[in-house]
Amino acid sequence: MAIRVISGSGGFTLIELMVVVAVASILMSLAAPAMSHISNAMRVTTGVNSLHSSLLLARSEAIKRNSRAVVCKSSTGDVCITSGGWEQGWIVFHDANNNAALDAGEALLLRQEVIRHPIRIEGNAPVQSYVSYTPMGRTSFTSGAFQAGTFTVCQESASQVDARQIVISRTGRPRTVRTTVAHCPV
Repeated sequence: MAIRVISGSGGFTLIELMVVVAVASILMSLAAPAMSHISNAMRVTTGVNSLHSSLLLARSEAIKRNSRAVVCKSSTGDVCITSGGWEQGWIVFHDANNNAALDAGEALLLRQEVIRHPIRIEGNAPVQSYVSYTPMGRTSFTSGAFQAGTFTVCQESASQVDARQIVISRTGRPRTVRTTVAHCPV
């Protein structure tokens, strides 16, 4: 058995390596904005899905328990708040005394943590602070008045941006729709 010796190097020259690095950096600079857009779109989808499933949970719990269930903004996870956006978190709880506040003895059903920046979640006036489901699965204010509204989930932007909305119908059923907003925060 003879050993063959191959002459010459099988490697790359410095110039070839520099050309490959330059081409790779150009491709990466073109791909970075697209990756950022995909990442933010996934965050918007996550925010929409989290809030939508929380609304469905509250509705089904109200029907199952034959008693009111509430979804409200909560930055601490143990008390409802009225300031700020829904992206700071929310809670779902059984509201036995119909006051849209988590009181001692009421069951906390879900605690949603903060939705990461730059995602904003804003509710229009009827759903700005809370959504309350009756035992019939309908939404109504604690006063008994009809409650329906729209949540807008978008990426912070001073210009036009794609967004998703959760629309709560007269029957209390939440549904999601795609939309475009002039700017975000809404």
